[in-house]
Amino acid sequence: MVLRKYLSLVVISPLFTATLVAPSAVAQSATAPQKDSATFDPDGTAHITRVVPMPKTISPEAQAWLESLTHNPSGPETLAERRARTDEWRAKDSAEARKLYPVTVEGATLAGVRTDIIMPLLMPDTNRARVLINLHGGGFNSDSGSLIEGVPIANLAKMKVVSVYYRLAPENPFPAAVDDVVAVYKDLLKNYKPPSIGIFGTSAGAILTAQVMVRLKQLGLPLPGALGIFSGLADFSRTGDSWQLFTLNGFPGQMQPIEPDHLPDDAYVGKTDRKDPVLSPLFADLRGMPPSLLVTSTRDILLSGTTILHRALVGAGNDSQLVVFEALPHAFWYHFQLPETKEALELMAKFFDDKVQQ
Repeated sequence: MVLRKYLSLVVISPLFTATLVAPSAVAQSATAPQKDSATFDPDGTAHITRVVPMPKTISPEAQAWLESLTHNPSGPETLAERRARTDEWRAKDSAEARKLYPVTVEGATLAGVRTDIIMPLLMPDTNRARVLINLHGGGFNSDSGSLIEGVPIANLAKMKVVSVYYRLAPENPFPAAVDDVVAVYKDLLKNYKPPSIGIFGTSAGAILTAQVMVRLKQLGLPLPGALGIFSGLADFSRTGDSWQLFTLNGFPGQMQPIEPDHLPDDAYVGKTDRKDPVLSPLFADLRGMPPSLLVTSTRDILLSGTTILHRALVGAGNDSQLVVFEALPHAFWYHFQLPETKEALELMAKFFDDKVQQ
């Protein structure tokens, strides 16, 4: 019996909703699509089926992980359930991160904002004048990434990392998180030169990184030395192609129809105009932004957002690098068992070592 993965999509042009079926293994049978097909309605709506074998272009560990994702149940959850789930995930993976990448962690309050100060066990004297700010992921309404993101980078880059626990929506919609990060940045300016500061984040934290840059520019404050935008976006007014194609786990999981004219982040956006240049930096003047590294992957729900922002940064004359990994879903670098994670974390650390001034 031949086993194959398959993907079934219903596509609405130019942006589309998608219905996806991706069981762990589908036997060739009359009930499972066995070949690609596409039909089109008069208005341009496309009905597409794609048979997608497990890619051989990624590591065996990544292949096993992709297969495991097809067994994960998903469905609607309350905000309380989501926060409980992400808290449990964060505690487990933060502990794993600290075991693999030893550091010290100490809580601190900077400018009235709660933070963790993450220090490498060994830090060259030349790095004592450098610092990185980490902005965690979690959809702006939970914390799925603090320490998971900051610990490996502190260890590999051998730099101090300040992980910021910015205020969350819906209790604190935009621009509360931006204001918190700006406050921490201004506090660090008392002891660090702007070119010696780097800011990075994943997912919501990546989005927030770009938003903070625009706000700093509006305030006339000096910009930091480097940015790490790891799976983000810069436009809340439109949905990109990848948002319609993928779930957080790539192919598996529950996919909800998304309105093509805006992203489903009303709790974070609040009453702000979705084309506000801070909320959606794609509509801001991006000239003079710091050197940036953008990382994504080909099954990332934010692949479109990341690549569109990269093009905008390059178009504005900035030094911007884009790295796209193969076949992996959103924020795969949270999963330390993957060789691709080790590669991603090392290139992130090297970027900051190269770009953040001593």
